[in-house]
Amino acid sequence: MKYMGSKRKIAKEILPIILKDRVFDQWYVEPFCGGCNSLDKVSDNRIASDNNKYLIALLKKMQEDNIEFPFIGEKEYQEIKNNKDNYPDWILGYVGFQLSFGAKWFGGYRRDKAGIRDYQNEAQQNLKAQQNLIKDVLFYNCNYWELEIPNNSIIYCDPPYEGTTKYKDKFDHDKFWNWCDMVSKNHKVFVSEYHAPIGWKSVWNKKVTTMLDVNNYKEDFENLFVKEQ
Repeated sequence: MKYMGSKRKIAKEILPIILKDRVFDQWYVEPFCGGCNSLDKVSDNRIASDNNKYLIALLKKMQEDNIEFPFIGEKEYQEIKNNKDNYPDWILGYVGFQLSFGAKWFGGYRRDKAGIRDYQNEAQQNLKAQQNLIKDVLFYNCNYWELEIPNNSIIYCDPPYEGTTKYKDKFDHDKFWNWCDMVSKNHKVFVSEYHAPIGWKSVWNKKVTTMLDVNNYKEDFENLFVKEQ
């Protein structure tokens, strides 16, 4: 799935580190699942959540058989954007993320390049290819601190990065790291971010370029952090 901040390109690098000590029947949990581009490469017991109800509605819809995604032109895109209450949540998730520039929530209709690239068809094929990979995931629409997590789980957090594109709601980074400190007492917690508070160490990093908006890019080192023992 196309999603802003997707970990698709680095999932194969960080997942072996995250899952290295996973044991039989241990749950893998993502409280910021986004487009599930790392979670869909993990097997067995999986829980995923996000506080965007439209995203979760789309992911749950993808777990159904024989789903068809409608063609949405630019006129229909604007109609849906301006009249959200008239449409099912999963349609809003599909249109708001998959048909928008940079997969930013209703960030502008992504026009196809005539004869060169069909973005809408690409989005549909990507979703269909991902369907079987997330069939048995337990999805929840909630904030990360509200999620009920089985004992001794592996938790991978990919929160909104500090200093990057603003999300729908302001994200409290201090509250998030305090929560990570707390749950690390009973779970193995990994966090993707550029920087972390004292007490967290980087176990992987890579230089990345992030799009802040259409004409603004930022370079930094993305890290995978774990709580120091």
